[in-house]
Amino acid sequence: MTLFAFGINHKTAPLAIRERVNIGPEAVSIALRDLADHTSVQEAVILSTCNRTELYCGLTGSNGTSIALDWFKDYHRLTDQEVKPYVYTHETRGTVRHVLRVASGLDSMVLGEPQILGQVKDAYHKACETGTVGKRLGRLFQHSFSVAKQVRTDTAIGSSPVSVAFAAVRLAHQIFDNLAEQTALLIGAGETIELAARHLRENGIKRLVVANRTVERARELANELDGYAITLPEIPAHLAEADIVISSTASPLPILGKGSVEQAIRRRRHKPILMVDIAVPRDIEPEVGELADIYLYTVDDLRDIVDDGLRSRQEAAVQAEEIIDLQVSHFLNWLRSQDVVESIVTYRRQSEAARDEVLARAERMLAKGEAPERVVDYLAHVLTNKLIHTPCTELRKASAAGDTETVTTGLRLLGITAKRYPPR
Repeated sequence: MTLFAFGINHKTAPLAIRERVNIGPEAVSIALRDLADHTSVQEAVILSTCNRTELYCGLTGSNGTSIALDWFKDYHRLTDQEVKPYVYTHETRGTVRHVLRVASGLDSMVLGEPQILGQVKDAYHKACETGTVGKRLGRLFQHSFSVAKQVRTDTAIGSSPVSVAFAAVRLAHQIFDNLAEQTALLIGAGETIELAARHLRENGIKRLVVANRTVERARELANELDGYAITLPEIPAHLAEADIVISSTASPLPILGKGSVEQAIRRRRHKPILMVDIAVPRDIEPEVGELADIYLYTVDDLRDIVDDGLRSRQEAAVQAEEIIDLQVSHFLNWLRSQDVVESIVTYRRQSEAARDEVLARAERMLAKGEAPERVVDYLAHVLTNKLIHTPCTELRKASAAGDTETVTTGLRLLGITAKRYPPR
């Protein structure tokens, strides 16, 4: 089985493409089952976030790219031209390294950001629930979790509070002189919004309003941060109060349209609003950015801001890569051992089948009344010949061909002291 990775991310594809191939949380199980229905796909995990959509598979055969690309195109109803320029693939060693780097935050837009580990864990657990994780992918993802923990413990990769959420708050600082005088509307109640809320609170924001599809979750977050909770349909009534809007939901359709934002601007007497849309697909219609009093930024627009916080993490990243290299080797050693284990299991089954066949004959001989001594002699003789036939045949072939290395190895495996062969 080959471990194979296929996907697109923020490095290879623009936001417009990433939106089209995003697989929402409610659709992942269906997509996993569909992917696993392919005869060559033995195991599968799908990771889909605002910055990446990736397939991790255990495949039989060698046409992994073709299998993954065809499924990806069919599932998203895209053409070769719409997909091929943006995809990347990895096999075995490359797959292992990629998974470890992703889980450790080394492949993120914000180097070392911790959120991705939770997203990788969620993807793994969803695949486990769906029944598409087997021994190899299961071990790989568990290994990636422990490696990510080691990277954060043994390096300073997470010492600086840099994330997309932090970048959004940094942007707010650049636009507003004093955050203590502003009101923020946070749309969504996931980890990114929670992180943004905490950064805003730490920076003295005056008032927080949390909007979410389920008001209970919004209340949980709002209560922790002395904020106010509302539902998504209530947003238009509160939008005019917001100086800062940060949105990150899993909605497949925009939450805020140009019309509702225009109304809010009029009610604010054209006082500007900073809007940061971290969601993929986007929560805020792109046309909102055309309004004169709106400063709209997407996740791609935050790239320059987060770069300022990356410099202190570069040295830590070098150390982290060294950890990754070592742990890739450790996992590949385990992977190779599994191939040997499977071969040993196969050899044992063959030997047991030979034993059962000869034993059945011996039992029939006894049933016919033949002497037990003759039956035992027959059993020992025939079984011995069956077990040693293949090794002896292969050793003779290797010896006749002058393959002394195979002969020496074979004898060692059989527990026989190797004879020294004269040079040919």
